[in-house]
This record gives sequence, structure tokens and C-alpha cells, in this order.
Amino acid sequence: MNTLKPSKQNIKTYLPAGIFLIVFSFLDVIINSFFQINLVGFFPGIISYFFPLIIGFIGLYLIRVEFSGIRSLDILNKNINSNNFNAVLTLLTIFIIVKSISPLINWFFLEANFIGNSKEDCTGDGACWVFIKVWFRRLIYGMYPDPEQWRINIAFLSLFTLVGITFFAPAKIKKYFILFLIFVYPFIGIKLIGGGNFGLTYVETAAWGGLSLTFIISAFAIIFCFPIGVFLALGRRSDLPAIKYISIGFIELWRGVPLITVLFMASVMFPMFLPDGTFIDKLIRVLFAITMFEAAYMAEVVRGGLQALPKGQYEAARSLGMGYWRMNFLIILPQALKLVIPGIANTLLALVKDTPLIFVVGLMELAGMIRLAKTNPNWLGMAMEGYVFAGLVFWIICYAMSRYSQNLEKRLSTER
Repeated sequence: MNTLKPSKQNIKTYLPAGIFLIVFSFLDVIINSFFQINLVGFFPGIISYFFPLIIGFIGLYLIRVEFSGIRSLDILNKNINSNNFNAVLTLLTIFIIVKSISPLINWFFLEANFIGNSKEDCTGDGACWVFIKVWFRRLIYGMYPDPEQWRINIAFLSLFTLVGITFFAPAKIKKYFILFLIFVYPFIGIKLIGGGNFGLTYVETAAWGGLSLTFIISAFAIIFCFPIGVFLALGRRSDLPAIKYISIGFIELWRGVPLITVLFMASVMFPMFLPDGTFIDKLIRVLFAITMFEAAYMAEVVRGGLQALPKGQYEAARSLGMGYWRMNFLIILPQALKLVIPGIANTLLALVKDTPLIFVVGLMELAGMIRLAKTNPNWLGMAMEGYVFAGLVFWIICYAMSRYSQNLEKRLSTER
């Protein structure tokens, strides 16, 4: 049996044979998927169907040579062809992707409709992107009045400009830009969008919606849930019983209730407990509910980082005569937060993806506007295109945040 096992001694025979079988299996799947031509159609049905997998598996077995001396081959064998199970899993994954490409391209592009203004213009079997085209402004701005939409554009353009300037600003003034972005600009932006002053027409928050509302809720919740979560984590580790148990109670209360229930309570039940004549805007209530909910999860992420630090860090800070707050903000938290960047990023990504739940309280962000659009009598049956569009938008947002967190983690890493 050892003579049949691939090795450096027989690599000149096995390697070409294995590559040929692998290439043939891939070629058969590709031609069958894109041109509907079966190269092995003369075999019985079930054998013909699994033939590419069988010969591909044999091909991967023939090239599985340990320490072949060929760098690319050794990397391939180490990562995707280390054993028979990984070989089969690799082939199945690649074949499923190849089989999916052709119908996806047809649905997304080749058979899709891009031109028109009504459902009747969608005559193909592919996607009807006319639906997204007609509803695009509503998907971005919700029911916000068309003549006033420039205010949303200015608010977000200013935000992105300030963020860009912050990245390239000198270290001496960067902290002032950050403080302005966190504590001042959010209220300026909300005032610009809401209006009511400086000659701007007032637009009630019920008209806010679409992707812009998704950004507003996500930005506010991210800005405020992080510091609240940090203080809750510190409170849970406090030596003062009152602060410790209040923090524990707060965290466990908010973590133990589903977000949809929290939103329902904030929207429907909370106003019942307010004094007569007192009114708090629904969007404010929703922002508060999401912020408190995510802050509880953020607190546990930060607490994990605090517990990961050795006690020597605390003792060293105290030996320098540092008080509690200086010790935590100058020594402990910078190290703890660096350890839990993946957890923080995961919590913030979950926050962004949780925003569609506000639809249950009557606020319509991107997913909510799609639900509204698909129920329009003139556009019935267009749900697929809408949700694919929303999925792509959320994926782009979350992928960008994920990549930034990874870059931040590498930049702050102290491992050598």
C-alpha cells in the first residue's frame, strides 16, 4: 500500500496525474453550469452527477505529498487538502459556488430589468431593479419631504468630512475634533434634520426613515452605548456594594429581555407612566432603549478585558500613587479595550443589524421602507429585490466596520 501512497519519490508521476484529474473535474462542472454541456453524460445519471467529485477527490489524493519541497503545493495541502475529509469539503464548497454563479449572474444582470418606471416594465425572469430605482429616494430618506432632503445630505456630508479630517489632523488637535464629533455634532446634525429653527421647516420624526434613519440610530447608539458600557463594567467590578449591585442589576435586567420587548415597552408602555402633558418623542425613546440594551452587552465585553489583565498592572499603577480614575483611564482601560476590540466590534455590528426591529414601533428605516414598498398595490411581489438590496447595504456597512476593527486591532497590537 505504501507504494500507492503519494510521496517525494513518485511525485513526478502522481502530481501531473492529480492535476489533470482536478482540472478535468473543475472543467466538467464549469462547462455543465455555464453551457449545460455534460462531458461525462454517457455515464448513468447518478454516476454522471457525482463523477466530478470522485475524480476531483482522487486528484487531490494524488497531489497530497508531505513536504514535497514545492512551496505552493505544500501550502495547498496544509490548508485545504490535509486529509480526505478536507479534500471532499473543499471540492463540495468550490462546486456549489461554481454551480451558483451562473443562476445568480442571470438573475442579477443578464435577465434583470433596469429600465422602466412601473412593474409592467419588468418582463424578464431576472430581478426587477426598476423597483429599487423607483423607490430609491424613499429607501434612503423614508417619508422625509423631497424639498428638504438636502438637509440630510448636508448633515451626513459634514459628518463624513469631519471624520475624514479627524483621521489626518495633527495629534494636538485631534482630540478636540473627536470631542466635537461625539458631544456636539450629533445634536447639530439632529437639529439640522429636524428643523424648527433658523428658518428651517420642522419635520416630525415620524417622517424620518430609510437608510438615513438607520445611520442616525446606529451612530447615536454607538456613541453613547460605549461609554455607558465602560462605566457599567467598572461599576460591576467596584468594591462599593451599592455601585456593584446596581450595575449588576442593570446589566442583567437589560440583557435578560429581548430587544423587541424593550422597544415595545419604550414606545407603548413608557408614555403611560409619564405625568399628564409630558411628551417625549418616540425616536428619543427608541434611541434610549437601544442604547441601554447595547450598553449592557458592551459592559460584559469590557469586563472581560478588565478581568484578562494581571493584577500586577493594578498594583503597579497604585505604586505610582495613582488614584482610582487615573489608574483606570490611563493604565487599565487602554490595555483592556485593546484586548477586546473583536468583542466590541461584534457588539457594534449586532447593534447596526438590530435597527430593523424599530419597525415594530412604527419607525421605518431601510428594511421598514422595503416592507412598506412591497405592500404597494402597484409593486406586489417585489419583496425579493428589496431584501437583496437591503442585505447588500447592511453587508457593506458591516464589512467596512469589521475591516476597520481588524486594522485597528493590528495597529494597536503589542505582540511581536
